[in-house]
Amino acid sequence: MKKLTLIIALLLTPALAQAWPWSDDMANQISTKPQESVDPANPGMKAFPKRSVPVPGTTSLVKDREVALNTINPIPADEKSVVLGARLYEIYCVACHGQSGTGDGLVGAKMTLRPFDLTADRLKTLPDGHLWGYITFGGAVMPSYANDLSVAERWHVVNYVRRVLLKAPPVQAMMPAAK
Repeated sequence: MKKLTLIIALLLTPALAQAWPWSDDMANQISTKPQESVDPANPGMKAFPKRSVPVPGTTSLVKDREVALNTINPIPADEKSVVLGARLYEIYCVACHGQSGTGDGLVGAKMTLRPFDLTADRLKTLPDGHLWGYITFGGAVMPSYANDLSVAERWHVVNYVRRVLLKAPPVQAMMPAAK
């Protein structure tokens, strides 16, 4: 009975530690928070400079993979795009999907659920938006790369996968994009 009481006490100790006054989160320190003004007289986010314009390729209004499926690839699959896509694929995708794209990367080979085979014939018929949506929102075991790759960079990866791994032409949306 003593062992059981000791085990329960040890398991509950971390839960009790959260209530201690010296375990404040680092977020509760004196610092400027994102979108917060450093001037107490003018609280809130600093206004954008006059005549500023958004940088193209940085914003995406796509909310989920279903909408992404119907998104048309705005980046032409030219040599420059494919070379950039290859470099990004090397950095972000090879670990799981491997050089060949078949899911035999060093990490992918050790996974219970193998990464998707990017050379599969089924992928040749799916639109570019499907690939872009998967890179953007992730999947069952694949994480989202929306924070790591810009909108345009994700399209470059799609162009690389389509032209080099699939050896297929781009496939545009199956139906008009939903509004």
